[in-house]
Amino acid sequence: MTDLRPVDGTEIEAALRQRAKEKILVLDGAMGTVIQRLGYGEADFRGERFADHSHDQKGNNDLLILTQPDAIRQIHLDYFLAGADVCETNTFSGTTIAQGDYGMESVIHELNAQGARLAREAAKLAEEKDGRRRFVAGAVGPTNRTLSISPDVNNPGYRAVTFDQVKQAYAEQVRGLMDGGAELILIETIFDTLNAKAAIAATWQVFDERGVKLPIQISGTITDLSGRTLSGQTPEAFWNALRHCRPLTFGLNCALGAREMRGHISELSRVCDTLVCAYPNAGLPNEFGLYDESPEAMAKLVAEFAEGGIVNMVGGCCGTTPDHIRAIAEAVAGKTPRAIPTIAPLMRLSGLEPFTLTKEIPFVNVGERTNVTGSAKFRKLVTAGDYAAALDVARDQVAAGASIIDVNMDEGLLDSEKAMVEFLNLVAAEPDIARVPVMVDSSKFHVIEAGLKCIQGKAIVNSISMKEGIEKFIADAKVCRSYGAAVVVMAFDEEGQADTLERKVEICTKAYKVLTEEVGFPPEDIIFDPNVFAVATGIEEHNGYGVAFIEATRIIRETLPHAHISGGISNLSFAFRGNEPVREAMHAVFLYHAIKVGMDMGIVNAGQLAVYDQLPAELRELCEDVVLNRRDDSTDRLLESAERFKTGASAQAKTADLTWRENTVEKRIEHALVNGITEYILADTEEARQGVERPLHVIEGPLMAGMNVVGDLFGSGKMFLPQVVKSARVMKQAVAYLEPYMEAEKLANGGDGKRRAAGKVLMATVKGDVHDIGKNIVGVVLACNNYEIIDLGVMVPAAKILDVARKENVDIVGLSGLITPSLDEMVHVAAEMEREGFDVPLLIGGATTSRVHTAVKIHPSYQRGQAIYVTDASRAVGVVSSLISKETRGGVIEKVQAEYAKVADAHARSELDKQRLPLAKARANAFKIDWTEYAPKKPSFTGTRVFGAYEVADLVPYIDWTPFLQTYEFKGRYPAIFEDPNQGPAAKALFDDAQAMLKQIVAERWFNPKAILGFWPANAIGDDIALYTGESRSEQLATFHGLRQQLSKRDGRPNTCLSDFVAPAETGIADYVGGFVVTAGLEEVRIAEKFERANDDYRSILVKALADRIAEAFAERMHERVRREFWGYAPDETFAPEDLVREEYDGIRPAPGYPSQPDHTEKVTLFDLLQAERRIGVKLTESYAMWPGSSVSGLYLAHPKAHYFGVAKVERDQVEDYAERKGMDLHAVERWLGPILNYDPARYLAVAAE
Repeated sequence: MTDLRPVDGTEIEAALRQRAKEKILVLDGAMGTVIQRLGYGEADFRGERFADHSHDQKGNNDLLILTQPDAIRQIHLDYFLAGADVCETNTFSGTTIAQGDYGMESVIHELNAQGARLAREAAKLAEEKDGRRRFVAGAVGPTNRTLSISPDVNNPGYRAVTFDQVKQAYAEQVRGLMDGGAELILIETIFDTLNAKAAIAATWQVFDERGVKLPIQISGTITDLSGRTLSGQTPEAFWNALRHCRPLTFGLNCALGAREMRGHISELSRVCDTLVCAYPNAGLPNEFGLYDESPEAMAKLVAEFAEGGIVNMVGGCCGTTPDHIRAIAEAVAGKTPRAIPTIAPLMRLSGLEPFTLTKEIPFVNVGERTNVTGSAKFRKLVTAGDYAAALDVARDQVAAGASIIDVNMDEGLLDSEKAMVEFLNLVAAEPDIARVPVMVDSSKFHVIEAGLKCIQGKAIVNSISMKEGIEKFIADAKVCRSYGAAVVVMAFDEEGQADTLERKVEICTKAYKVLTEEVGFPPEDIIFDPNVFAVATGIEEHNGYGVAFIEATRIIRETLPHAHISGGISNLSFAFRGNEPVREAMHAVFLYHAIKVGMDMGIVNAGQLAVYDQLPAELRELCEDVVLNRRDDSTDRLLESAERFKTGASAQAKTADLTWRENTVEKRIEHALVNGITEYILADTEEARQGVERPLHVIEGPLMAGMNVVGDLFGSGKMFLPQVVKSARVMKQAVAYLEPYMEAEKLANGGDGKRRAAGKVLMATVKGDVHDIGKNIVGVVLACNNYEIIDLGVMVPAAKILDVARKENVDIVGLSGLITPSLDEMVHVAAEMEREGFDVPLLIGGATTSRVHTAVKIHPSYQRGQAIYVTDASRAVGVVSSLISKETRGGVIEKVQAEYAKVADAHARSELDKQRLPLAKARANAFKIDWTEYAPKKPSFTGTRVFGAYEVADLVPYIDWTPFLQTYEFKGRYPAIFEDPNQGPAAKALFDDAQAMLKQIVAERWFNPKAILGFWPANAIGDDIALYTGESRSEQLATFHGLRQQLSKRDGRPNTCLSDFVAPAETGIADYVGGFVVTAGLEEVRIAEKFERANDDYRSILVKALADRIAEAFAERMHERVRREFWGYAPDETFAPEDLVREEYDGIRPAPGYPSQPDHTEKVTLFDLLQAERRIGVKLTESYAMWPGSSVSGLYLAHPKAHYFGVAKVERDQVEDYAERKGMDLHAVERWLGPILNYDPARYLAVAAE
């Protein structure tokens, strides 16, 4: 069959796009699944032609193209007749790399050409049957090698193949496919985006060779439920990295079933401005590795993709057959295809995660310290080959807030290309670095291209220019475009660098026209660097360099649409090298004025950016005079004052009372422990070690003696928790000093060298929960009393808790949690301990726990041992010691059991006494608002807005210090507690320490608080709040589901639900609802861990407590701005920050998981609307806790009568109704609402069954 239709790529794309407007396109299903059913053996795979081949061929499905062509053609025909519009060739492994395992490299061209020909012949046969046109896509698989991951775990920088080798293999395959008549090229099952880049580059190369272009399809693979590719990218990052190839379709296949894939396809559907394609597996493999989801079941799930408007093409992957495709084709027939969205022309970069430069991001920090020309430290590390330490430099830049890292290896003593490749390969193995995009920086273009071959995300090239002429500029730009990179364009031509305003604008304008009109470069991917030159050098013509850059920036941003402006900021202050305070001030002033006129990116030291408003007024004025060239003598004036700002004002040092240093070493150690003084503890510990026979005796002697004094003082109320934590810091540092000596003694004489602990306690924050401040405090207090603490951290699953408890033979297990789902997890852990035969005591603590819940829910699940609720750290030592003691344990447990029996009985009687209404009656008694008397205010914007890198200094006035002090178990309110004769001095000392750390947090920019807000048209529909896509309110965007109080009230009080505060839809009133997520910053965990590694629990806990308060302050500040500015319903509000804690203002910000809406799963709707994880990094755990823990989220409701309330217990009728409204399984809803259910689901079912 040779009379096949000629291939015209332009016509094919037009035909498919037109068909995609009319219907959802259908792709074929799996080849391997159908081939397996044929039962071929080794001889069948070999055929006569390869009967004597040296390699086994069974399983080489591609080879069947040559040895069983009729069978392959028939499979294609079956898929076409089942309803497929497009079929793939049987060439998934059709590269020399993949076929190398079978020794079949020599037949690659023939195999691919024949594979395409067979599929085209099947298409022709199908068309002859029904007249409907079919298409053939040349299937290009991922190969069995990866360019982003080392195959050697001991050598993360190693790669088994190079980019060029993979590209060459792909080019050979594409040539064969095109020779056989393939009409599209489908690059599929992409687990490593860098492999896909090589495939795209190869495909484009072949297109250029032949002067022919075919449509390209791209399909990636999310390898598991983590939502990332094997090489670590999120779906949007994957899209950003490959968008440059302008694919006909973009989507996902393999690894997941339709149910698991839906969320990821939905994410792509929102960001892809092309057709979206999904072809999942037939479910997930069973225990035998087989796929057994039926055609009907799969088709139903895929139909939901269509009904959700998230796909333009669907098909099947592993486990699917023509029956599956037939069912899918029938299920999507008549469904409306997804509308392709118009995507704003924004620069969209990616590392492992996406980064989009939106208008809400005023300035992007490009970290400069991974540049050998800009950082002496980095240069020394790379030159010495110390790449591990060099990676730490990159890691610090990201942690300090760099959104992009600039990597430059242009050093005379280095092989720049080799160093670039080695470093970037190592970066790829470090997710905390690789998550941000890379700027590949070099003056040598071959080094730049070598770097691009190592980066799977969408990078930036720094830089290209016209200094070697237009032709070289165009050639370099095309290379950058082939890798999908954005480019920095220097204001540099054959006449030299632009140093005047006129030359800067002239060169940038010319370059813009060349790139957009001749190269086809997207303008949003162009970044101009109009050259930052040094000012205040003493040379008069240099004085205007700062003004020239700033003015050029304004003109470029106004006249060259969508282009960006960047610059190397440190060049500005080169004349003041060595004087960091002045340099930082100059940079802050320059950036302040440049950003105002449109500079949106800069290469800076992300950890050393001064804040313009916080500069000393005199220094700021001197710097502005220089940068803006406001005075003839500005350079002289700054030079005269520079040294003074470098040294700073001398502070009067306090004379410390060191008379205690005259005591014996034992007393000095005791004094240090009691007072939390670390300065001398190592020297004193060494002196004590010199005077004893064994290092262990120092611990068991003066150190424990001192801690006993601490324990006595704490127990008698003469010391408080923050002081005890300080004492623990001293103890840990002393023990850490002695440990090497104890280890040496152990090796020398075979002794264990261990001190004898009073008992062993395992502690963990349960699965799904990230909060651990209280747990850490309890751990410190117990450690101070000679208990060995095994702290498993946060998010700990039950299996791990039990496994470690058994292996370590612990005496007690302690569980902690803050959010309500943690209560159920604690019950689960208790039940598992019971099932596995544990009998050790189980301590329960945390903000949501209670004596009642422990007695009613946890205690019955753990009868072998005993669950005991511990109110606070001050009680922990007494409870633990009484439970570990053989003499007292039995009596304590017996007493607790009797107490809990009474608590459970009292709780049951109390609940019986509370009358609850049927849901219908509760709704009839809803909170009533006269909506005729209220006109809702429209917010200043709808949709979402990000507020990045908010200054902590602006939030400090909004901090509520009472909860901070309560974290440390002080009883009282701020500031009155400072007058308490007993607690006051300790509380004030803690407060002073907090103020000192807070000052450091502000000055050194430890945290980068971020927020995202959103407002949407909304109306109440019953107990739910419906959000709409626009003011017409004809299409729902999302729904917040509400729960209503069911307790029977006296005195006519209402049964309230949050929806009562939003105008009902039937009123026709246009109301609105807002939502928010704020975080103190992603840096909290890293900083706390740094203190922990230094044995400084005090500062570790302190920084977490402050982060928590900063987050709450941020929420308070943003709510204030919402009321005054963004929603503007209270523009004249005049509350001072300290007054806001009383919440006397109009409107509320209720949070899912709290009393007004106790269901944590409602956070999912909020986070999806705001895209909080992608845009500010805050994500939800499996139990819907927020990470990082110092984050706050909620809704904004504006009605003046809106108020906080507690839903309290609910009945089954409401739970059933709620589950139906949410479209959620009833048992799942009962699980998440467990703490507020007024019935036992298991008992209810048992009674119903009777």
